[in-house]
Amino acid sequence: MAYLAIKNLSKSFQNNLVLDHINFEIEKGTFLSLLGPSGCGKTTTLRLIAGFEHQDEGTIHIGGNTIDTLPPYKRNIGLVFQSYALFPHMTVGQNIAYGLEQRNFTKGDIKKEVSKALEMVQLTGFENRKPRQLSGGQQQRVALARALVIKPSLLLLDESLSALDKKLRVDMQIELRQIQKEVGITTLFVTHDQEEAMTLSDQIAVMKNGKIVQMDTPQNIYKNPVNSFVASFIGQSNFLKGRIKENSQFVLQNGSTFSLPQQDYSLYNQEEYIISVRPEKIRVDQTRPSYPHIQGKVKFVTYIGNLSMYLIEALGHDIRIQQQNDSYRDQLKVNDEIYFSWNASDQSILTE
Repeated sequence: MAYLAIKNLSKSFQNNLVLDHINFEIEKGTFLSLLGPSGCGKTTTLRLIAGFEHQDEGTIHIGGNTIDTLPPYKRNIGLVFQSYALFPHMTVGQNIAYGLEQRNFTKGDIKKEVSKALEMVQLTGFENRKPRQLSGGQQQRVALARALVIKPSLLLLDESLSALDKKLRVDMQIELRQIQKEVGITTLFVTHDQEEAMTLSDQIAVMKNGKIVQMDTPQNIYKNPVNSFVASFIGQSNFLKGRIKENSQFVLQNGSTFSLPQQDYSLYNQEEYIISVRPEKIRVDQTRPSYPHIQGKVKFVTYIGNLSMYLIEALGHDIRIQQQNDSYRDQLKVNDEIYFSWNASDQSILTE
């Protein structure tokens, strides 16, 4: 039996359907990210699970128990907000101890648990500081320690890293994942940052318009998106829309034609499809190769240290190509004529 089970969950606000009968299940200890654009329903899902809102339909189960009718304080859920929501008049130790005090722990047990929590988030010795005396990353760790010290059955993280700068955010992603694995707590993380979701998650649920479009491992979602929305939201991709002919020719909407890499395309009918290819999966030749290829011209070059991004004009489209800046490979220049191609295993054939 799944540890967390969401069944047929729906929620409307003023006749506006925000969450549309979503269903998912995860095992204990899983780190699941709810990923999607603003307004897709991910934060509403979190608030329903936490008990801050009540669903119109559906049920929520944790550890085999239905928690729908329980108030938030009886659900035993840890929550870390985007703003951390630390009590400014309390010390670090007092902030972490607050949940234990509400549960009537003895002073001796509180001191012991707070000490363990501080050690877990590498803040031993900070217990007498006030939140204003901490950096953003340290405040985030205090909020995490406060959520975990009560030993919750579920941890909810609501955009909890978004207030940090880029470098600190990356560092905290690693720390957060290490702590989550060490504690073994089932975690739901709300984010609109696909890179963050890919870094942290065992599974990702991509949401759009109140529905889960695809839920899978980060690797499978990246390599095998179910449609063009998922392919475009998770990383970058090139999209070519047209029809597949029996001789492996792909006819674009503008009439341009090119040969697809070798594969059995007999399953595809005369409907329109979208060929999706990630920029890093495209190989480039500066002399005409013998295998199926497309000719193009370099339109724009972006140097990003270890990588270069190229915008290629071809087939009436702008194609993005990413290459490592290796010592044995010359960087392409604007107006260079090139030939590019990809393997059949690196393309996705999608519907809208």
